[in-house]
Amino acid sequence: MNPIPAARVLIPEDDRRQILARIDDALQSGALTLGKTGEAFETAFAGIVGSRFGVAVQSGTSALEIILRSFGVEGREVIVPTNTFFATPAAVIHAGGRPRFADVDTATLALTVESVAATVRPETAAVVLVHIGGIVSSQTPKIAAFCREHQLVLIEDAAHAHGSTLAGRMAGTFGAAAAFSFYPTKVVTAGEGGMIVTDDETIHRQALQFRDQGKEGFLTNFHVRLGYNWRLSELHAAVGLTQLGRLEEFVAERRRVAHAYTRRLAGVAGVEPVMPAADSRPNFYKYVVLLDRGVDRLALKRALKERFQVSLSGEVYETPCHRQPVFQPWAAGAFPVAEDVCSRHVCLPIYPGMTEAEIDHVVVALQTTLSGRTTPCVSA
Repeated sequence: MNPIPAARVLIPEDDRRQILARIDDALQSGALTLGKTGEAFETAFAGIVGSRFGVAVQSGTSALEIILRSFGVEGREVIVPTNTFFATPAAVIHAGGRPRFADVDTATLALTVESVAATVRPETAAVVLVHIGGIVSSQTPKIAAFCREHQLVLIEDAAHAHGSTLAGRMAGTFGAAAAFSFYPTKVVTAGEGGMIVTDDETIHRQALQFRDQGKEGFLTNFHVRLGYNWRLSELHAAVGLTQLGRLEEFVAERRRVAHAYTRRLAGVAGVEPVMPAADSRPNFYKYVVLLDRGVDRLALKRALKERFQVSLSGEVYETPCHRQPVFQPWAAGAFPVAEDVCSRHVCLPIYPGMTEAEIDHVVVALQTTLSGRTTPCVSA
């Protein structure tokens, strides 16, 4: 068995030719940023999500910060789950707000309406709901209703959730706006990049201004906001637009692998997959399993790598934000569920094209290592 990577970026030969043709067109035209390929990428992505507007930017982080700036969170608090990537609370701080961490649910690794309600204060302006691993929690409609009732802005950090749905509704359409990421490991990539989606015309207009140094228009030098250079180049858009054409295929492949894992892990002691609700259809950006308490995660990962050449994907996330040194000024509170799930989960390799033999090898390696055996089990 060849080494099994944690993730694999797939850009088929036909797609590479298409990307190169789009890049060549941009190079010939001289329109290297905010051109027709970027516009096509925005239109296509918004159409897939089901939003009126899409705004392409240079990262998922900047997408989130632009949304927060557009909603005017400066001087106010924004609720975020503590088991999220650095970028979520950092975007709040960069937008002038104060992150207020909240606990999550073991079943979905996401906020619950109860954890949001327990965290809201008079100075709360917004809630950022993170779809960890591509799972849209069944609590999402309840959180959206709570936010409407309490006049809070709901923002989706959908960096993991391209093509994920809940009850047939796409991630990115439950809140006032959503941020997606096209980092290399994501379900579809642009190399680097992000996308804002919204139905709000005012937010759309402000996002266009913020991403281009706060200018009223691309061809003017009339600055109406304190923006930044958050533009996405045509070269990145060429990759992203081509990858987007594979979204349905890539998600179907990830679901195939995930379902195979779920079947094979049913008889494996020591692990419990994080499973979506019946009406939630994740893209399985990550396949997350909880280890039994007491399992040494670092030793497990090392053994899988050294003995079986199986690399596990990065956790989501191993250190909650309230324990990160940079966020200590905002770390007040107790977060027992987040601390528990952060400390004892791993993410199994998952990518389009993963073979049944590779899936078997991962499960057998995991079972063998957890059982303390020195030789592999017969099958899993």
